[in-house]
Amino acid sequence: MSAPSTLFTATDVTRRKLRTQGVAKWVFRLMAALILTPLVVIIVYLFVRAWPGLSWSFITDLPENGMRAGGIWPALVGTIYLVVFSLLVAAPIGIMAGIYLNEFARDNWFTRAVNLAVVNLAGVPSIVHALFGWGAFVLFAGLGKSILAASLTLAIMTLPVIIVATKEALASVPKAFRVACWNLGASRWQVIRTIVMPNSVSGILTGLILEVCRAAGETAPIMFTGAVFAKAFADSEAGNLFLYKPTEQCMALSYHLHTIATQVPGVPETTLYGTAVVLVGFVLIFNSVAIALRVRLRAKKKW
Repeated sequence: MSAPSTLFTATDVTRRKLRTQGVAKWVFRLMAALILTPLVVIIVYLFVRAWPGLSWSFITDLPENGMRAGGIWPALVGTIYLVVFSLLVAAPIGIMAGIYLNEFARDNWFTRAVNLAVVNLAGVPSIVHALFGWGAFVLFAGLGKSILAASLTLAIMTLPVIIVATKEALASVPKAFRVACWNLGASRWQVIRTIVMPNSVSGILTGLILEVCRAAGETAPIMFTGAVFAKAFADSEAGNLFLYKPTEQCMALSYHLHTIATQVPGVPETTLYGTAVVLVGFVLIFNSVAIALRVRLRAKKKW
């Protein structure tokens, strides 16, 4: 006798759940498309408006005629300096703070106060960070308006993002990994260094990506602490990556774009949109490299 053909037939409840699941899937796809659509439209619009003026010389040449002609090389180099210096300061401190708060700190009033301070620091407006940086680094520390002062201000501003991302990444590693290593006689630091950190580095990179995005796009903090609208350069310095010393002021793409759009009359439209495209492209390149590295590291996970 053959088995009944209806042995594995879905019941009404199962079919209803599958329909609900399918509807939910399409709703979430629609939500993702609605989020991505404005981003794609903005990027395409910027490229279309900037395309007539985009060229390699626009990126590598020095500004001319009061920023109305020439290129944006000094502003691009200044942005790289600010992002790299702030990352060198914020990344080690933020990662170590996240490790301490998640792996070593006990649940007491001090730890809760530190966590509250991190959350509050993340919500402070950038103009307040600018005033703090001006008072703490420019005046009190005696750094003057410089790349160092501006980078330290950006580092303070982006620390909460790195700390929170590090804590979340460390917390995502299963507790069983730690317990197994402790049972084998490994110390807490050995477990963190050899097991927890390698399995959470992809999540930590998320915080670093956000740090780069915010540091590259901020205007108020660097305007108060180290950015300048224009500097004089020799023609031979076009395309040179070493335009600035850490103790000097620098040009930056975000401040440069703000100024030529609001304070300089007669700037060609292609220059405005071209500067915006270069700034967006700079952020996208940094993000793409970090995301590719994160995907590769995640692929190595065995859990």
